[in-house]
Amino acid sequence: MTVREARRAERGERFAAAMAAIVRRLPFGLSRIVPPSLLGFAVINGFTFSVDLTLLTIMRSGFKWPLPVSITIAYICAFGLSFVLNRAFNFRSHADVGPQVGRYVLVVVVNYLVWILGVGSGLAALGVDYHVSRIVAGLCEAVYMYVCMRWVVFRDRG
Repeated sequence: MTVREARRAERGERFAAAMAAIVRRLPFGLSRIVPPSLLGFAVINGFTFSVDLTLLTIMRSGFKWPLPVSITIAYICAFGLSFVLNRAFNFRSHADVGPQVGRYVLVVVVNYLVWILGVGSGLAALGVDYHVSRIVAGLCEAVYMYVCMRWVVFRDRG
């Protein structure tokens, strides 16, 4: 293991320890139900979702780009960042990245078609503000993505 890899692993372990410490303090017996990886996923994807919304707003409201183009570009940027952060910090995977990327791309394509374009653009087409429609779609995709990342993409945690 190189020095760079050791530092990366150490950061991942610190992140995992912090998530576990927070989960241990959850009230109402939630500490027995909520795995630290779920909290880590929420923290990382909360951040990447804010990146997604920021980019969406810049492209749609700032540059006046078409909504599907703005959604797509923001989505690709946010999900690339999510993969890297979840792989390194949350799931701390050391497995070969190639198969993981392949599984992730498949999961993301399904997510994009069903939740982002289907629900997000569908609600916007019905007159719901595009921010609200994106947030609703984001809640649906959060459940789907956590399940897929934990048991499909990073199932071979190393």
